Amino acid sequence: MIQRILVVEDDVAFGKMLSKFLERKGFQVSTALNGNHARKQMEEQKYELLITDLKLPDDSGLNLLEYCQSVSADTNIILMTSYAEVSTAVEAIKKGALDYISKPFRPEELLMVIEQAENKSKTNATLNVETSPKAKTVKHKTNELPDSSSFVKGISESSKKFNEYLKLVGPTDMCVLIQGESGTGKEVAANAIHNFSKRSNENFVAVDCGAIPKEIAASEFFGHVKGSFTGAINDKKGHFEAAHKGTLFLDEVGNLSYENQVQLLRALQERKIKPVGSNKEIEVDVRIISATNEDLLKAVADGKFREDLYHRLNEFSVHIPSLKERSDDLFLFTEFFLEMANKALDKNVVGLSKEVEEAFKSYNWPGNLRELKNIIKRAVLLTTGQLVPIDVIPREVVNFKGQAPVTTQDFSKDTNEKQLIINALKEAGYNKSKAARLLNVTRKTLYNKMEHYNLEL
Repeated sequence: MIQRILVVEDDVAFGKMLSKFLERKGFQVSTALNGNHARKQMEEQKYELLITDLKLPDDSGLNLLEYCQSVSADTNIILMTSYAEVSTAVEAIKKGALDYISKPFRPEELLMVIEQAENKSKTNATLNVETSPKAKTVKHKTNELPDSSSFVKGISESSKKFNEYLKLVGPTDMCVLIQGESGTGKEVAANAIHNFSKRSNENFVAVDCGAIPKEIAASEFFGHVKGSFTGAINDKKGHFEAAHKGTLFLDEVGNLSYENQVQLLRALQERKIKPVGSNKEIEVDVRIISATNEDLLKAVADGKFREDLYHRLNEFSVHIPSLKERSDDLFLFTEFFLEMANKALDKNVVGLSKEVEEAFKSYNWPGNLRELKNIIKRAVLLTTGQLVPIDVIPREVVNFKGQAPVTTQDFSKDTNEKQLIINALKEAGYNKSKAARLLNVTRKTLYNKMEHYNLEL
């Protein structure tokens, strides 16, 4: 359960506002103005959640994320970004961040993301205690095929071809390499392959290779015996043993160090593992499905990824289409995520307004399904009627014109905040309530900002 939160934000006023809001919701909140201060606090105190700005005066949120993972692997991490940093935020998700939230945002939106973190913590607590919290284990009781509750098949030609590949390779024992952009649903595809296989009644273990420090990768994959190193207070079962007779999904496999690649290759060739500190080898029967959004062939050419491991993992390759490649499926996914959001938030939003539909069709979705899911959930939270209105959709989606977000009349928070407020007031005909909506802030916040910049109230 999340109790202690560290907020890292160099905007003093904004940081205080967040802290007070979270404290009113019952959390114990500490604040830091820069990365150095945050690191010291994390050394002295354990936090269940770190909320950090992506850009800090002396550091970056990505560096702070990696440091947090090294000192407290169980801490959830949320990054705050401007809309122009979405691609970097997606990179943070790859590195293990729970989520990101685009500025400006309402505190209620952050609370929704924190609730997701709590749900994640509860889920991890129910997993096999002998496996790492970086892995997820799913036990399938029946040989069910993917259905609408967990898998959207799609109607586009690219989706039909993709689904056909999953059905063809599923019943085999071939190692499958799933390639595609970040956020396209590679783990969902891997789970579908497992469901199609003869191993569907056994464990499906998903491992985020990018979240495992290379120093402990051997222990994570192969386990260890008590006393084998400092901190090894009990025997631990590794991911390979946890997935015995089932499927092991290696997400972002290209992030493994060269040394870890050698260890993985040997385990795949010998079908045997040796826990750290043990002299006994354990035979394992595991099907490997791996995924990456990188060009592994280029990594092989650059000497960053072993060619023999690449061919071992790539007995069958599947390209998972991006959302741009299956635009015909956009509103199928929208409807699916809308239903999920309604259930999670106890809402009853029926659909999208015409303006939102047009904006969605024009947008290029660089974050793919993950981005669509997050936008839908945020929109459902903010919608008071039956249809999602355009004013609850992020401006990078609304303003997208095929090249880059429109910069004229830009009301998102930026360095030139004073000018943005002036622009918003002019656009709103100096109606402060309307200007506040354009800026996506409360009326009270707008008044405080106007007073701060000596603007006429």
